[in-house]
Amino acid sequence: MQSESSAAPGVLLVEAFYGGSHKQLIDLLQENISCSVCTLPAKKWHWRARTAALHFSQTITTCPSHRVLFCSSVLNLCELVALRPDLARLKKVLYFHENQLVYPVRKDQERDFQYGYNQILSCLVSDVVVFNSAFNMDSFLSSISSFMKKIPDHRPKDLDQLIRPKCVVLYYPVQFPDVSREHDKDPELFFSTLIKLKERRLDFHLSVLGETFTDPPEIFPEARRLLDRHILNWGFLPSKDDYLKVLCEADVVVSTAKHEFFGVAMLEAVHCGCYPLCPNALVYPEIFPAEYLYSTPEQLCKRLQSLCRRPDVARRHVVKVDTSSFSWSSLKERYETLLAAQRP
Repeated sequence: MQSESSAAPGVLLVEAFYGGSHKQLIDLLQENISCSVCTLPAKKWHWRARTAALHFSQTITTCPSHRVLFCSSVLNLCELVALRPDLARLKKVLYFHENQLVYPVRKDQERDFQYGYNQILSCLVSDVVVFNSAFNMDSFLSSISSFMKKIPDHRPKDLDQLIRPKCVVLYYPVQFPDVSREHDKDPELFFSTLIKLKERRLDFHLSVLGETFTDPPEIFPEARRLLDRHILNWGFLPSKDDYLKVLCEADVVVSTAKHEFFGVAMLEAVHCGCYPLCPNALVYPEIFPAEYLYSTPEQLCKRLQSLCRRPDVARRHVVKVDTSSFSWSSLKERYETLLAAQRP
């Protein structure tokens, strides 16, 4: 899909996986800057990562007013600018919602080398590389050397030193979207903890929100059966207002993520008044003070047990996170500077 603002567009936004937080960021930028937008639907992620560059090389129209190209790291930018030399002259901004060097897989042997390799190549041809958190940036840069050792011989060296000077951290502007349920969020820990609370005859109510994609974890139907009398909401809600209403009525929000590079859903819930409990890992220590972090499943269970017995503690608590600092109004000027035509 390609669309264009009425004024001569200075920015070309390209999104190979136009869904979820990727879509929300593109839509937000489109509302606020003069731009052209080219997207592909958020389906078959692996094929988008492999083939989107060739598609866009044939569908992006030539526009003499373009000065900046902005894309997410799903796209192989190296391939695109090789196929379209007219795009190579633009200021190229690569945005990392997540990185494939540390994205969790069940076994490291299952990690497809090509996806991480494509992201490294894209960084090398970019002028600016943007990460949505310091954790995302540091985990990517620190993993490049070991990742490239998978190459059997004639390995390139010092790629992190070439990429690092281009890198900046720019937080994702939170817009209160719906959230997703995926295997990398460790639902097993989440539900096993709640089942323990039930076995201890503690009183609580549960909302599990978001879209269910193909092949949901097996624990979902079993947990829904075992926790049935505690469930208030389950699954995708029909509107953003419904979603926000549930967040505003909740007392506690829990993350059991095994992977998280920013954590939009947790910040949305905190913005709506929820008391957060997050792993003491990944991006969370960057955003949340230590009092909201747990290090073991036992710690999580103990914290939830206490809050079940004293829900007034969560209800009266003012969370020590300034969510306004992650809003578009706070970040707008930095995004506008990023998308200005001047090269770094």
